[in-house]
Amino acid sequence: MVAGYSAAQVRAAEAPHLARGEPLMRRAAAALASAIRGVLADSDAPHGPVVLLVGAGDNGGDALFAGADLARDGVDVVGVATSERMHPGGREAAAEAGVRFVGPDDTDAARAAFESAVVLVDGILGTGTSSSPALRGAARDLVELAIPIVERRGTSVVAVDLPSGIHPDDGTVPDPRVLHATLTVTFGAVKAGLLRGPATGYAGRVELVDLGLGDELAALAPLVLTD
Repeated sequence: MVAGYSAAQVRAAEAPHLARGEPLMRRAAAALASAIRGVLADSDAPHGPVVLLVGAGDNGGDALFAGADLARDGVDVVGVATSERMHPGGREAAAEAGVRFVGPDDTDAARAAFESAVVLVDGILGTGTSSSPALRGAARDLVELAIPIVERRGTSVVAVDLPSGIHPDDGTVPDPRVLHATLTVTFGAVKAGLLRGPATGYAGRVELVDLGLGDELAALAPLVLTD
């Protein structure tokens, strides 16, 4: 059986670990980088390019730290910002590792990056979304630009924690401008929305990264249990 938990439940399970100073983001990013390496290894271009769609929050931070790990290994990594803001530590690590950045309004550079990508990493939104997870502004525009390119080229898409634009709890998809993931790398616990339609049609294969939350999750009743 696969248990699916709400975003609030996962945050509550993480809280004591974060209070102890455990580097959960770095663990998640290392596992994400490993998963992306696996996708690259199955392609004809193990050195990329890997293109990161980077949101303003921790989801973008996960993508940036993973991108930094990949760039240090010699992978060509481009970060396409979907906001003027980025996770500061993640951006610094990525820049120091040689990740190249494209601004949220540079449509031509973003299109060129999407056309070259071997792997596109969806790191826009995570579980900290509002009641409606629909993408807005530059993020929505960039995903709208990327979708037909990804579909035409058959680009592998790796979603960070969950595909951006699906609700983490109920699996609703209020706007169809969502990248269909080949692989979703989710952290700590499987989010309930990944086990519910219509979001299941966007998640691809779901890979859970164990962050050591087992004791805390065992005390909670999951929202979803599925085979």
